[in-house]
Amino acid sequence: MGLIYLAFLVGASGCLLLLDWRFRLFFWRDPVAAAIVSAIGVAFFLAWDVAGISLGIFFRGEGAIASGVLLAPHLPLEEPVFLFFLVLCAMVLYTGSVKVLARRRTATRNTTRGRGDTR
Repeated sequence: MGLIYLAFLVGASGCLLLLDWRFRLFFWRDPVAAAIVSAIGVAFFLAWDVAGISLGIFFRGEGAIASGVLLAPHLPLEEPVFLFFLVLCAMVLYTGSVKVLARRRTATRNTTRGRGDTR
């Protein structure tokens, strides 16, 4: 029962990676850049968490679905996995929306040009 949360995080990340693979949005578009962005994002949010923990703002709650493994005081094993999921989700949403907007812009230009050519 203690690894349910971790399993769901890994499963959700896997689903996002499948979506990424299908549309070539982030990792399958440029794996090196995606790995760098992911590492920087996770490191930033881990530093944020450590600062919050040291100031007494963040603390670990007890949960039956969590593993109970701590990487540091009040920093559970699931936290870096969640932070990776957060960064991955943000980047897939961002790159996907950029791709959709670019496609719409191109379609609008083509439609506008087609109307002007029919004189």
